[in-house]
Formats: sequence, structure tokens, C-alpha cells
Amino acid sequence: MSEYPTIEETGIPADWKIGLLGDYVAKRGKGITPHKTPDREFELYSVPNHEKGMPEIVTGRNIGSNKQIVEEGTVLLCKINPRINRSWVVSTYSEHWKIASTEWIAFPPSDDFEPKYLAYYLNQTTIRDFLAANASGVGGSLMRVKPTTIQNYPFPIAPRDQQNRLIAEIEKQFSRLDRAVASLKCIKANLKRYKSAVLKAAVEGKLTEEWRKQNRDVEPASKLLERIKKPPRPHRYSTRSQDVIPGHAALSVGNTRSRLPDKWSWVALVDIARMESGHTPERKRLEWWDGGIPWIGIGDARKHDGGVICDTEQHTNQQGLANSASRLLPENTVCISRTASVGYVVVMARPMATSQDFVNWIPTAAVSHDWLRIIFSADREVLRRFGKGSVHKTIYFPEWLSMHVAIPPVSEQRMIVESVDRLVIVATKLEFLVEEQLTKMEIVRQGVLKAAFSGNL
Repeated sequence: MSEYPTIEETGIPADWKIGLLGDYVAKRGKGITPHKTPDREFELYSVPNHEKGMPEIVTGRNIGSNKQIVEEGTVLLCKINPRINRSWVVSTYSEHWKIASTEWIAFPPSDDFEPKYLAYYLNQTTIRDFLAANASGVGGSLMRVKPTTIQNYPFPIAPRDQQNRLIAEIEKQFSRLDRAVASLKCIKANLKRYKSAVLKAAVEGKLTEEWRKQNRDVEPASKLLERIKKPPRPHRYSTRSQDVIPGHAALSVGNTRSRLPDKWSWVALVDIARMESGHTPERKRLEWWDGGIPWIGIGDARKHDGGVICDTEQHTNQQGLANSASRLLPENTVCISRTASVGYVVVMARPMATSQDFVNWIPTAAVSHDWLRIIFSADREVLRRFGKGSVHKTIYFPEWLSMHVAIPPVSEQRMIVESVDRLVIVATKLEFLVEEQLTKMEIVRQGVLKAAFSGNL
């Protein structure tokens, strides 16, 4: 176990005292089990599915033997990932409130502290880091904190009248921060909408309307399509879908034959790019990993979505490729995730391999890799429309084999890409600045709590 932090007596005001969190945890055995519970409905505090929401309330009759009744003023501390140290106060009295003892550590009301005072103290990242470092279980969301873990964690306790003043000051500072965060999140949402609008205008040909008027002698895409050598048909081409599923203005399953800008053409994607799948070398064969060949997984695609990927979190080697269906794909291959996390799009900056979660397209001279990147980045929800599955969407290969895209003349593709990248780069830089400020807001929030519980607010 990590060492408990210490609070020097001289580090807090003279009229404060230092307690231990473990002294205030609800003792085992105070819950009411079903055979002792009257025949009535109970409302259960349950851990929320989202990161910062209030506990969900579930109504049921005689809910489970591992539940205990809690009263108004009880402070609940979440003890499971990914919400370790989220805390709430039971603020509405009801003799019917119950909690799942596997999800919460409960601190019953005490004469020593105001409930909000303890709740704010528990929300410090220093406490979260300590609890997370000492959680037990099999990783990820199964990690839990034992109530005994916090038994010796120090708790600086101000006099009750000072606690109320501290709570009021914390909430005043937090209200200001909340207003700033709300404004930043609004800016972030607007930037996201702006980027979507740019991509939508790109695939509809609106970004280059004036360019087309001034370049009427450009060769139509159809002429180039007649000259290029088509890639070999995939071996499973006969299994392609016969459905026609409209996507956005430049993408569909099957050919919708919808109207396109002048000199653009609809074309089957397999006729202008070679389709490749991916694979994962066997994990148990450690000698097939940590080599020099970048291997793209979902995490890499999420991190580099919509852009170029230069390196990956994991690497395989020639032996790994030789003993699996994975293969080394060339620079400028366009990779689209097709399973549970549908719609991440990246372009390879150098030869790489991918997992089976991707479908990969190696473009011919008829289409630039950047135009394909824009087409597949334009609307992730459209891609999900092509998938199947009620919980986790997957776009299967019959749909990929029947995919159609709109192709402008090569020179117009280049103009669209330049316009999109210029506009999107500016928006992305602004998004980065907004994220920086949001991070700073959280640092300031934690600074307020630190000052409060050291008597310096």
C-alpha cells in the first residue's frame, strides 16, 4: 500500500484538529438485510454511468442483502473505477434510501463535520490518486477500494462555524469556474460543428464552386476513370451487398446515382482503391511483438482520427506478419475502423500493419488518399448507418465491397483538400487551446480545495 500522506499540526490553523477518515466510515453490520426488511419498496442509490453525474435512483422491492439503508446527511464515496472518489451527499430525507455496499463507502452524519465539508474534501485529486493506487481487483472497471484502505488517511477538521464559511467560499469559487467551463465547452461544441460544416461543404462540392466556374476546361473525372488500371477484384467480391444505402453527398453503399457537381463521377470504391484487411499476431507469442513495424489499433486511430499517423503504441515484426493474416501496407493507405468504434479514419505516413478492426484502402491514381480521408471523415454517423448490430455496430465486408464514392477531377480534389486542411487546422488549434484552458480550470478547482483544507482560502 502507498504511504498515507501526513498533515503537520503547524500546517493548519491552531483551532483545527486532525482526524482519520476511517473513524467516520459506516461500520459493517448496520445495514438491514431482506429478511429483516418490511415488505415495501426501496429506492437504491446506484453508481452513474457517466463521469460526473448524480447517483442514479433505482426503485425495487427488498433490493439485495448487500444493501444498507442510509439517512439524510450521509456522504457517499464511490469506490469503483472509473469514478473512484466521486462523492455525493444524501440530501433528501427518506427512510427508504438504500445503497449498494459494493459500490459506495458510506460516511454517516457526524457532529464533527458538515456533510458538504467532507464531500468536498474527498473530491481532491490527491485522494483519488491514493485510492486508485491502492485499489484491488483485475484491472480496469473491476478495480475497487476497500473501506479499510482509507482508515489512516488524515482528515483536517475545522470548527463547524468555519466549515460553513469554507463551504460557502468553495461554492462561490466553483460557481465562477463553472461559468467559465460552460463557456469553454460551448466554444468547443461550436468548433466541432464548424469542422463538420467544413467537411459537409467539401463533399458537396460547395468549397470549390467558384473554382469550377473559373476552370471549366478541367478534364472530367469520368475521362480519368476510363484510363486508369483498376485494382484486382477482392476474392470475396461476389459476396458484395446488393443494397443501396444513401450516405452523405459523396458516399453510399451501392450507387444512389444522385446528382453531383459538374465533372464529378460516382464510382465503386474497389475500382479506384485496393481493399486490404488487417489482423492481430498471436499475443502469447511475445517474440512476434515489440519489433520495428508499427501496428495500428483502435487506440491509435482514436488519437489520430482524421489525420496522418506516424507511429503507433504497439509494434510487430516480420515474424509476426509471417505467422498471421496481417500484412505490411504502404504509405498513404487509408484506414477506417469498422467494428465497435466505427468511423475513425487515419492515413499511414509510412508502411504499417493494422488490426482486424480496420478496412484499409490503397488508392490508385484516380483518387488521392486525402480525398478518401475527407470522404470518410465527413460524417461518422453516416458510416454507422452502414453497420449492423444493436449494441456494437460493425460494417461487414459485403457493404465495403459495394461502397461507392464521388470523385472530382484530381485537380479539384487537391483544391478541396487544401481548403479543408487550412480551415480545419485553424479550428483544431483553437480546440487545443480550449482543452488547455479546461485543464487549467480543473487545476484551479483543485487549488481551491487545497487552499480550503489547509486553512488558506
